[in-house]
Amino acid sequence: MKKIFFLFLSVLISCSLGTRHRATTLKLQGSDTMLPLARFWAEVYMIENPGISVYVEGGGTATGMTALARGDIDICMASRPIVPEEAQQLVEKFATVGVSVLVAKDALSIYVNPDNPVKNLTIEQIRDIYSGKIKNWRHVGGDDAAILLLNRMPTSGTFAYFQEHVLEGAPYSPANTALPTTKAIIETVAKEKYAIGYGGIAYETDIYHCDINGVAPTKENVINDSYPLTRYLYLYTTDTPQGKTKDFINWILSEHGQDIVKWVGYFPIWQAD
Repeated sequence: MKKIFFLFLSVLISCSLGTRHRATTLKLQGSDTMLPLARFWAEVYMIENPGISVYVEGGGTATGMTALARGDIDICMASRPIVPEEAQQLVEKFATVGVSVLVAKDALSIYVNPDNPVKNLTIEQIRDIYSGKIKNWRHVGGDDAAILLLNRMPTSGTFAYFQEHVLEGAPYSPANTALPTTKAIIETVAKEKYAIGYGGIAYETDIYHCDINGVAPTKENVINDSYPLTRYLYLYTTDTPQGKTKDFINWILSEHGQDIVKWVGYFPIWQAD
């Protein structure tokens, strides 16, 4: 059913883009975790609103916040709350600390290769792996093989969330390979049997989403908060949204926009009756 929906949407997009003249633009940038969701929102919204052109870029939450503070974009996509330094940039430019809107719920997933026998890790084991205390899979019940540690770039909101909530503020192991996007991490984990990475749960490909503390990252476990790594996703604007920005955000918060959240694989912030 999901594949049919995406195919139908692709046909609509291809038919619509060739004939539409857009007079108004809306620019979003930020979280790579939110990139598939934001692109989907943008495509559907442009079909329904032919006079609007919505541009979406990734680069990480910090990159989006910087672009917002410069006035280069209308909306920043963020997988974490704003930090004081970013708020200060907004104050200096716009005399405001910004406005945040919760738009979806996400689960942070630990990615392992499907051929890796390790399918469950505790939070403590994940912390020890990413801090460098555990370097071999045999110490967590796996093969006698070195762990290939994959990380996000420091500009990523997921990088910051993971460091705060998993590492409890401790530094990452220096023996890690930093990759620019979640997609790059997934591609590497899919190829390397002994790699480990992390990112949003909505990415579906040839990897295994590891259980944490014996709890699988399923829809039910995320919604009832039994899965330990859940978080909210945000949209930030410099001030109270107005005009086309307000219309777009209101549409995202509508039943239609939240249905798209479910279709892409994230979790809506409210459930319809």
